[in-house]
Amino acid sequence: MTALADATLEQVDALAALTEMLVEVERTISSLQAARDGILAVGSRLALEVAEQAEHPDQGEMSARTVAAEFAAALRVSDRTVQRRMADAAWVVERFPMVWEAQGAGRISAAHARVVCEAGEHLDDAASRDAYATQMIVFAETESPARVGRMARRVAERFQARSIEERHLDAREKRAVWVKDVGDGMTQLGVLGPSALVHGVFDRLTQMAEAMQEPESQEPESPEPDRRTIAQLRADLALDLLLAGAPVGHGDSEGSLAAIRGTVSITVPVTTLIAGDATPAELNGRTPVDPVTARRFAGAASGWDRILTHPITGTVLAVDRYRPGSDLRRHLRARDQRCRFPTCGYPSTDCDIDHHRDAVLGGSTAESNLGHLCRRHHVLKHHSPWAVEPLGGGLYAWTSPTGKVYVDRPPPQNTVTFTEDPEVAPF
Repeated sequence: MTALADATLEQVDALAALTEMLVEVERTISSLQAARDGILAVGSRLALEVAEQAEHPDQGEMSARTVAAEFAAALRVSDRTVQRRMADAAWVVERFPMVWEAQGAGRISAAHARVVCEAGEHLDDAASRDAYATQMIVFAETESPARVGRMARRVAERFQARSIEERHLDAREKRAVWVKDVGDGMTQLGVLGPSALVHGVFDRLTQMAEAMQEPESQEPESPEPDRRTIAQLRADLALDLLLAGAPVGHGDSEGSLAAIRGTVSITVPVTTLIAGDATPAELNGRTPVDPVTARRFAGAASGWDRILTHPITGTVLAVDRYRPGSDLRRHLRARDQRCRFPTCGYPSTDCDIDHHRDAVLGGSTAESNLGHLCRRHHVLKHHSPWAVEPLGGGLYAWTSPTGKVYVDRPPPQNTVTFTEDPEVAPF
């Protein structure tokens, strides 16, 4: 029995009405949150003006504390919390007024505003911030905060005054390892380092943990099976590697785990490789990688996957060695990048490949009938009235139980795109 399959028309109508009410309430909440930020920002500005008039040597710190205490007493909350909120609100309102106004109008939520502002926090020029905000607000009006955050990092990169190479060199100076006691005899170990290396470490630990769960890796004479989760195995293996240099104590007498190497996926525009262009690469579809590191990784790679894209839109058209099997999966990963259910940002590497029209019903194992769905939305598709229809060009139309249609578009690729110039011959 599928969820809501036996619902009456009245019940479906009720769900539709509830959905509309929820959307309106969320819009009102976002507007009120923006209004609150505006009041807090005015309070922060008032404190600064008072300090400037009196030429206070603390540059307004005490005035800010005073105003925060006034607000806090009336609200019955900590004044430290209020002062921190005042600073955050003033930063958003003054540096990203367009984002704040869009939230106040209910066009975007507070979560959307937060990811847009965070991605653009290093933009020092007001004109660059406004241009960046203009692009991101339009995108945020139709996508989830997770998807907006990913796109915002890409767009913000275009407006950076300093190249990613320069900023990466400065950021590398902050690499560190730290510990934090959390009680109950447990302590957190943190590492800040280059993205490519840290993601590679995590991938290697994951592969080791998965290998440990394979039946052939279990000790035949063990009184009970190893019931550790992947997360627990990652932690145990990491500590073994750091303390002993090898995953000792995990039944790996042949050294097979030590032979495992972490992998990362880096998308590099061809102009960055050939012409020394400053366009950043992208690691696992998540974070920018400086061109120097990308070229170094490319030089050491045993092989490359070539992705052909549309010269104008950047839409993926094909990959090299395209044929059913691993090549088709690679093509789908390049196209989808994440779960294709609307608003879901789950990466494609952790998703199932779903036949939109079931294979048992005649659905083909072809690019036009395949797409990535996370386990949650894969189950939802098969066990609820939610339905999906491919529209071509990587577009998918999802129909909700209330009859609402939501179109999911493939994310833009991290590629160099070209525009036509009628005055210049192509060859």
